[in-house]
Amino acid sequence: MRTIINALMLGKWRIHRVFDRDDSVDISEKDGVRSLHLGSSTVQSSMRLSDPVELVLSYTRAMMGFLLFMPEPARVTMIGLGGGSLPKFVRHHFPAARITVVENNPAVITAARTHFLVPDDDDTFSIVLGQGEHWVAEETNACDVLMIDGYNGRQQAGELATEDFYAHARKAMSRDGVLVVNLWSSDRDYDVYVQRIERVFESVVTIPARRHGNVAVLAFARRPRELRWSKLKVRAHQLETRYGLEFEDMVEGIREFNPRSDKELRI
Repeated sequence: MRTIINALMLGKWRIHRVFDRDDSVDISEKDGVRSLHLGSSTVQSSMRLSDPVELVLSYTRAMMGFLLFMPEPARVTMIGLGGGSLPKFVRHHFPAARITVVENNPAVITAARTHFLVPDDDDTFSIVLGQGEHWVAEETNACDVLMIDGYNGRQQAGELATEDFYAHARKAMSRDGVLVVNLWSSDRDYDVYVQRIERVFESVVTIPARRHGNVAVLAFARRPRELRWSKLKVRAHQLETRYGLEFEDMVEGIREFNPRSDKELRI
């Protein structure tokens, strides 16, 4: 399989293009941040060159909100690689976790490894070239956390948002597993996607990203044990101190956008 990498200069931006067969990936660089694009100017993933494991984009930080409910993930599967921000972050902070990434575009894999410092496969990390919907349909009890970030340059991949897909995703997770889905709140089908998730999963929580537009939807195979605000705030403070992400703001976002009482989250 032949992969070609081209580079050119355009104003203040340095542009790279990685293409394999009919797929191409554009890579831009500005102010010390390298970004990945899929057929449009929309930024799919970003990496700060001075800190490659930092989660630059707010939607990736919101997706890590699952740590409020599962602080020590052992098996994490991600559908959609992009520039590898999430797998690099999880690998750095949870070195014992088993991480599997499913990506259907070989050019994205090439770009992630040549331009975004995504590591080679080893005993705890692997990238699978394949379709995410096929992976979830074939697996059972394969992960504790299943993260879905399946976008092309324009929209959510429809095959990763069907009710059948979410049902297969639940089967692929452990008994206490959590599904984490990145959605655009401006998508005309946003409510449809959330309703499909709610029909499959017992409990669902939405976490708005700090930058308006993206929402991390968390769906639990079983209702989380700890839903009291007092406990969630303590855990958020601990997680924020440890990882440098805005977990305390996430708890406030959960309070605003989900059913609640004064004492607890109600899902």
